[in-house]
Amino acid sequence: MAEFTVAVSDPESGHTYQIDVDGQDANRFIGREIGEEVDGGAVGLSGYTLEITGGSDTAGRPMRPDVRGTATKAIMSDGGVGFAPTADGERKRITIRGREVGDETRQINAKIASRGSGDVDELLGDDDE
Repeated sequence: MAEFTVAVSDPESGHTYQIDVDGQDANRFIGREIGEEVDGGAVGLSGYTLEITGGSDTAGRPMRPDVRGTATKAIMSDGGVGFAPTADGERKRITIRGREVGDETRQINAKIASRGSGDVDELLGDDDE
């Protein structure tokens, strides 16, 4: 059974909320790719729409939007997700995960794409106060 931590970013307030999802709610994310939209009801945001922006697997490998599927792949990178060059022309072979959410995915990064009724802070229950 799939189990994820979904990091939901609110672009208006700048806050990020970490929500653990499993069971039927986690199944809503399986097979989705970076850039796709998901119903916010899976994380307790009824009426909201979330856009998947990235994520990582159980070993911490980042998901990369330009690699298809769910498998890991070793690519030669000159920058972007998973590698930041320190000199001009620097390239490095890195192992990354594809753009599709699968069973090996551990964290999903998402942002609020469209808003519903209700305050995000109240719906997700900010624990800082």
